[in-house]
Amino acid sequence: MKQMNRMMLTGLLSTSAAITAQAQSTSHELEVINQLGTSAAVVNMPVTQLLNAPGNEALKAFFFTPVTKKTLQGKKIAVIAADGFEEIELTGPVWYFKQLGATVDIVAPKFNPAPARYGLSYPEMSKTHIMAIQYLQPVGWIKFDRTADQIKVTDYDAVFIPGGAWNPDNLRYDKDVIKFVQDFNKSGKLIAAICHAPVVLASADILKGKKLTGYWNIQVDLKNAGGTVLEQPVVTDGNLVTSRHPIDVADFSRAVESWLLKK
Repeated sequence: MKQMNRMMLTGLLSTSAAITAQAQSTSHELEVINQLGTSAAVVNMPVTQLLNAPGNEALKAFFFTPVTKKTLQGKKIAVIAADGFEEIELTGPVWYFKQLGATVDIVAPKFNPAPARYGLSYPEMSKTHIMAIQYLQPVGWIKFDRTADQIKVTDYDAVFIPGGAWNPDNLRYDKDVIKFVQDFNKSGKLIAAICHAPVVLASADILKGKKLTGYWNIQVDLKNAGGTVLEQPVVTDGNLVTSRHPIDVADFSRAVESWLLKK
């Protein structure tokens, strides 16, 4: 009996030691994870806040003034975008072009998830939707109509690319997107890009000798790609229309309309 008690006691002590060791290991892991992570506090740019900000009265009027003429009836426009597009820079022009009677397709790169070792987790809707952001915060998803490997230059009268810091970075690595932009440029049809999006045009190597503009922290990249950067809300040079920022969405949209009306 004493022998059995000693065995039971030894077992209990071993189990206790194992639990203690496991708890210490878990505690250590939690301590490390807490040091690797940060608290969630995100800068964002809600649409209502943007439209009501001082100085943006004209931008607000652009959206709330009824559009009465179908000036772009029969025109087809492709919006090329990926995860991380700036919400108002896509939804704003798309709303306006549709109000004018244009047909608009949202075109995204073909879904191509990163290898498992990257540790990324994708929602199922990533296969059919792209993610919108408001400056730094993800806010929603928009369903795309086609993928970049499915479209042809002859399908559209114009292409426009919204900004958002992540979106152009995703697009400029996609071979189908870059090839399409290059071919579209050769056709002489309109290519429009706002905010960070002109870096996609830089990656497509179509900026040499062109006047353009873009978000302030990419302007050096546009110069390095051979462009002449102007500090203006919108710049039109040949078949390129570019803008700097969400506050320029109205000027940008009207410039696209004006270009297409001349064709």
